[in-house]
Amino acid sequence: MPESLINDSSHSSSGLSTAMLGGTPALSFRFSVTFFFPIRINFSFPDLMPWDMSFQKVSGIGAKISTHKLNEGGENLFVHRLPDRVEYENLVLERGLLKLPPVPIISSLHSMFRNAMEQFEIKPCDVLVVLHEKAGIPISAWRFRNAFPVQWKLSDLDANEESIVIEHMELAYQNMWSMRI
Repeated sequence: MPESLINDSSHSSSGLSTAMLGGTPALSFRFSVTFFFPIRINFSFPDLMPWDMSFQKVSGIGAKISTHKLNEGGENLFVHRLPDRVEYENLVLERGLLKLPPVPIISSLHSMFRNAMEQFEIKPCDVLVVLHEKAGIPISAWRFRNAFPVQWKLSDLDANEESIVIEHMELAYQNMWSMRI
């Protein structure tokens, strides 16, 4: 079989191996999430509590360009597809439902979701998701501008199953920037 037909990911087109280029794929389980509130929501406690930055899963980091079709008069073999706008998925954060201290501490993140869902008060904030390498050094990050709550829910409560209750928080946002560090 000709060498050009062999799919070997350890070699690049320049003949250098992935290891020589330092291109090791990143692992997805070391990440942090930080919220940047424009104003303080809760003045009696810090803006973010330690549990506001701890999530077991982050999903929805993505974008796509929507297109619209344009038919050309007399042309029946194809349709032009023209770029329309960039669309973003919702940012989804999941974690186990936390047992909070007996003191009624309400963090800014909790307040943001509670105010949005109970009083329809929308106060957007920026969110930063950072992917870390083994030593904790950031290797990539994504900034979500003007994020606001669009969904909050708990996993099913099931008497037949002993499982952790998962808190699901979903945010829409204006745009996203990807940063390679």
